[in-house]
Amino acid sequence: MRGAFVAILSIVQGATPAAAQGIITPPLSPRNASYTITARLDPSTHTIAASETLVWRNISTTTATELRFHLYWNAWRNNRSTYMRESRLGGTPPNEDADNTSDAERSRIDVTSIRLAAPFAADLTAAQHFIAPDDDNESDQTVMAVPLPRPIGAGQSATIEIAWTAHVPRAIARTGVVGHFYFIAQWFPKLGVLQDDGWNCHQFHSSTEFFADYGSYDVSLTVPRGWIVGATGVERERRDEGGNATVHRYYQDDVHDFAWTTSPDYVERVELFEHPTLPRVTMRLLLQPEHAVQADRHFAATRATLQYYGEWFGAYPYDHITIVDPAYHSRAGGMEYPTLFTAGTRWLAPSGVVTPEEVTVHEAGHQWWYGMVGSNEFEDAWLDEGFNQFSTARAVAAAYAPHYYTRRYFGGFVPYVFSDIVLSREVDDNDWSAYAAAARRDVQSTPSYRYFPTSAGGITYAKTALWLNTMERWLGWPLLQRIMSTYFARWKFAHPSPHDFFDTATAVAGRDLGWFFDQVYRSSNAFDYGIDDLSSVDDGGEQRTTVVVRRYGEAIFPIDVRVTFANGEQVTEHWEGRDRWKAYVYTRAAAAQSAEADPGHVLLLDVNRTNNSRSLAPRAPDAGAKWSTIWLVWLEDCVLSWASLA
Repeated sequence: MRGAFVAILSIVQGATPAAAQGIITPPLSPRNASYTITARLDPSTHTIAASETLVWRNISTTTATELRFHLYWNAWRNNRSTYMRESRLGGTPPNEDADNTSDAERSRIDVTSIRLAAPFAADLTAAQHFIAPDDDNESDQTVMAVPLPRPIGAGQSATIEIAWTAHVPRAIARTGVVGHFYFIAQWFPKLGVLQDDGWNCHQFHSSTEFFADYGSYDVSLTVPRGWIVGATGVERERRDEGGNATVHRYYQDDVHDFAWTTSPDYVERVELFEHPTLPRVTMRLLLQPEHAVQADRHFAATRATLQYYGEWFGAYPYDHITIVDPAYHSRAGGMEYPTLFTAGTRWLAPSGVVTPEEVTVHEAGHQWWYGMVGSNEFEDAWLDEGFNQFSTARAVAAAYAPHYYTRRYFGGFVPYVFSDIVLSREVDDNDWSAYAAAARRDVQSTPSYRYFPTSAGGITYAKTALWLNTMERWLGWPLLQRIMSTYFARWKFAHPSPHDFFDTATAVAGRDLGWFFDQVYRSSNAFDYGIDDLSSVDDGGEQRTTVVVRRYGEAIFPIDVRVTFANGEQVTEHWEGRDRWKAYVYTRAAAAQSAEADPGHVLLLDVNRTNNSRSLAPRAPDAGAKWSTIWLVWLEDCVLSWASLA
């Protein structure tokens, strides 16, 4: 298949030679933090020896008196780091036996030399030290500060040369080694972002990710000869060295990170994405051998992402993308990096189930809200993760409806598809249950790294997806699509803040949306509307019906109230939802049959839909049947598991 890859790549190179080498002209981003890195992997010791030259331009209005770098791998250097403390607090250690990891399996980054080459020469090695700007944890070594002998003012540039060694950890938190599979992410000393109010360079936290400036990356990786390499960007050069090693040189403009992987076991496949109005993209897939039959499914999901995200929000600007199927137990699945992402699948992946499709769409989709928009994931993770959760669910609904509930038995190996339980975009793909459990735990406007560790999923992902989906149902998809595409066009490669999205939404909508954002973003108040009372009594030969609708939660949203009568007549009221309750009284020939608050399910943020309706007529227990089915499936799983151990 290597020949097919070369053939397709040569087509792309012939059409767009600059782009096919990772070069984008004119620049899409400020390109103010560019790295040239040379690294050698030693599989016998799981170590990397490397050096980098960083060319940085101060695009802020402040003067830099020091430099701050992320050293992410030091999060797993010991059990006292902030990352490890937060993981234990949330009950989710990155490894099942993380506290018992031996020193030989831990990670670390040791900077052996750092010097300034321009605008003046200075050896800064002795001045480096660790700081903990978020929590004063003296044991945390994930942020390195280096004082400057002379300041670097606004508009000035500097060239910094760094040498370091790193120990690759046993697979942990989406990086590391298992067997001959290496996935190397967040692996080099990375400069923080200097903003007008100072350095934005947070410690590595267990429930947040990353933030960095855009630049050009020119990275040469030396690995054992015959091992396949995948990386951010495109391969510009490959040459064999003595001692059974090969150097792979990758290059990419206008990205804010660089990740790579290598293994002798990958199965390589290449296909093209072509679309009448969107740019052509070469899709390179690196598969585990046992998943080779799923290649078409990975490609189809990537195509769906490039199509729907491209049509809805804006075109993917790079002419290549790499999909990585990580090794079993590598903990590298489901993660995004510029022009490269990891998917996630199982050995048995039946049709009708969106594995590997959903994770592929989600991680490919991060190229938009993470890769191109470049939100600050330490402080506003929801601007990426939540936007992408919403976008993923919408794309999956467009490409893969219906898809079904599945349970896996015998340690997750054997799937059973419940073809009578169709998963919904709103409840399942937007993960309503995670939101409902976490709705009151944290205010979304709190910096994400300060969320309680178990709040991140419900607040960052699910709540955002649900309030965007609520906006879609309330304002209509054409308007929301214009809001999101306008935001993407205005703020790609520009590090936007939450207010940039809110201002864009208000401007495009042409109406005040601040009251809504105040509640979903600046508050932890929960939405909860329901029917408090429904009655029909005889009143001189006619039926007098009383409906009481109540606001049980603190948050406010306008809702409809629908009353259905026994003769089929329906009345729909529109209630602004501000008062604690509202009574509606009707005199009709027929008694009421039912009443429902928010019958169109516009307010997807309602934390308790079981109180949304009342009925005076017996009906099939739909909700009860659903929960009974789930309980029986759980019981069956337990019985089968016990039987397998007998």
